[in-house]
Amino acid sequence: MANPTATFTTSLGNFTVELFQDQMPVTAGNFITLAKDGFYDGLHFHRVISNFMIQFGCPHSKDPKSPSCGTGGPPHGTIQDEFPPELRLSNEPGTLSMANTGRPNSGGSQFFINTTHNHYLDYFTPGPSKHPVFGRIVEGMNIIADIEGTQTDHRDNPITPVQVISITVDAAE
Repeated sequence: MANPTATFTTSLGNFTVELFQDQMPVTAGNFITLAKDGFYDGLHFHRVISNFMIQFGCPHSKDPKSPSCGTGGPPHGTIQDEFPPELRLSNEPGTLSMANTGRPNSGGSQFFINTTHNHYLDYFTPGPSKHPVFGRIVEGMNIIADIEGTQTDHRDNPITPVQVISITVDAAE
């Protein structure tokens, strides 16, 4: 059985991700629920750092210039960390990874798309930062590159906002 996919319709074009629901059911399932509920529709990428990642999913980013961008989460609260010992999905370019505050069980709606290999963020490597991968781009890496290339301000917020108009989840086959 194949994993579900999600197509992001953005102000710069579309990209599609495969969600690793088979290996990361809590994290991918949380994303799927939020996407199907329309939580992400109308939000903006609120943090873009070239040669690192692009971040999305804060409800405060409906207003892309809000000073609260990056501080919000989903209406249902945070989810349990999902760090399966047998799984070794690294934070490679084009992968989606759960953002968190650095404290256990603090992930929720925010995630980032790696634009370089951020192996030091892997939950199975030594160090304090633990970010589980739950999906990967399967189409539209050029759109990810376009988002990464947007000019940003001193807070890493895109000067010209990049909006996710909608996310459509297609069930696994």
